[in-house]
Amino acid sequence: MSHPFAALTPDLVLDAVESLGFLSDARVLALNSYENRVYQVGIEDGQPLIAKFYRPQRWSDAAILEEHSFSAELAERDVPVVAPLQHNGQTLFGHAGFRFALFPRRGGRAPEPGNLDQLYRLGQLLGRMHAVGAIRPFAHREALGVSNFGHASLATLLEGNFLPRSLLPAYESVARDLLKRLDELFGRVSCTPIRLHGDCHPGNLLCRDDSFHMVDLDDCRMGPAVQDLWMMLAGERHERLSQLAELIDGYQEFHDFDSRELLLIEGLRSLRLLHYSAWLARRWDDPAFPMSFPWFGTERYWGEQILILREQLSALDEEPLRLF
Repeated sequence: MSHPFAALTPDLVLDAVESLGFLSDARVLALNSYENRVYQVGIEDGQPLIAKFYRPQRWSDAAILEEHSFSAELAERDVPVVAPLQHNGQTLFGHAGFRFALFPRRGGRAPEPGNLDQLYRLGQLLGRMHAVGAIRPFAHREALGVSNFGHASLATLLEGNFLPRSLLPAYESVARDLLKRLDELFGRVSCTPIRLHGDCHPGNLLCRDDSFHMVDLDDCRMGPAVQDLWMMLAGERHERLSQLAELIDGYQEFHDFDSRELLLIEGLRSLRLLHYSAWLARRWDDPAFPMSFPWFGTERYWGEQILILREQLSALDEEPLRLF
């Protein structure tokens, strides 16, 4: 079976960029991306551009354009985000069967774990983004939920024979116990979903010239605001509490935070763990995945996953983080 990006050669990348009127200097650098394919392309008499080629069949055109529209809406309100470039009023282009977008190159460093000053400024940035995200819902992008990130993830893993037979009963048992708890938790804790970044880990919030900007809205979706906040927290409980206080202090300068959503943090972490394993399984026919994740499918990996999911069951019983 040919993989989705089999025909995506460096020459095709250059042809795609030049089809929009840019003159390349023939330099193409593949960047670290697995879901899509992303390249830095050198441009004669200009700064390099970032060309992002979307994985076929993943998102509809309408969903991709909604991501682009959200980026533009944020940029129009001076929220620092790397938005796609427009050409003749369009941001999504086609070439040789691939869909792609172009972005300006914006580098930077990821935040330092536990840096309270940076967390305050990150809170301000996320509060500004969510103030815009709360204006209207997405129409074409899915919401984050237990059904699609949890139950569907387990179904993918069980149907695909990815688990070693010796560990299958233990993994399925702990995953089903966890999903039962998550159904109850998300059914009990009501929140108002808003448009989110969706994959807001520190590597997608970059610092340059002492200010932060957001990149990669590819996973933007509807969900609880805390989804974009919890991955900023690291360390022991007392450390996370002080980090949370700084993050929320900055956030609430621009958008109100519903503290009830703090009850969802360990549930959201659990969903991310389940979804990550299922994501690897769903992409296994792409040769980049076996090469980059050779440990997936090993007894060691699944043994660790069983322990991690058991830890998540315990974490759901612990007192959630609170604002004081």
